[in-house]
Amino acid sequence: MKITILTLFPELFTGFLTNSIIKRALAKQQVNIEIVNIRDFTIDKHGRVDGPPVGGGAGLIMKCQPVIDCLKSVKKEDSHVVLLSPRGQTYNQIKARHYAKNYEHLILICGHYEGTDERINKYADELISIGDYILTGGEIGAMAISDSIIRLIDGVIAEDSIKEESFENQLLEYPQYSEPFSYEGETIPDILYSGNHQAIAKWRKKQSLRITKKYRPDLLTNYKFSQEELELLKELDSNKTPKWEKEAISKGHKFIKKNEAD
Repeated sequence: MKITILTLFPELFTGFLTNSIIKRALAKQQVNIEIVNIRDFTIDKHGRVDGPPVGGGAGLIMKCQPVIDCLKSVKKEDSHVVLLSPRGQTYNQIKARHYAKNYEHLILICGHYEGTDERINKYADELISIGDYILTGGEIGAMAISDSIIRLIDGVIAEDSIKEESFENQLLEYPQYSEPFSYEGETIPDILYSGNHQAIAKWRKKQSLRITKKYRPDLLTNYKFSQEELELLKELDSNKTPKWEKEAISKGHKFIKKNEAD
């Protein structure tokens, strides 16, 4: 997959491209990221890429000419063009999967200043926003979108890691822990030491439901609950440890005691 980012500030992407998962994906040629400087395309004799809004108003508006000419220089027949804009659809994991699966070439246009000339909009296939707040420019949004897509490309991250992440199944991810067993009075739940993988998976599903219900109840509005999930919700409401969990902990008690001793 190729991601082309049109920006007035290409230097902002230096750290993004040279660290962690993105750097490895680029080195393995699992993705190609192209950063194009919109300033290189202005025909203004003073090199300007912005101007005051016609009719008056605060701030500066990105001129349409350099942006559109920049876009035309990189756009191919199969390119999908996205303009980062506050009026766009809010970006989410479903959209990230859609981009990763359906497009070989994604072009992201980063706005800046007070906004972009309205005439740029018609050159975009869609407008996308990363949230209901205002940033100095679209560069941070372009990084967020690119990162979310790249990690979904085959081979970039282990498939099992992606399956259980937040939003992948319309739920927030269950709690995760690492050693030590006890830290400042807080301990890792016993069930995770039980060795009963079926019970652990069930507990994690239950915790995903609990956390989603607490922090993002909006995600459950149109969620289709399975029969097992409905039972787990009842257990949550009762606030009691169910029989299956007690049995799993009891059978794995020797492992739990070992970690307590450590």
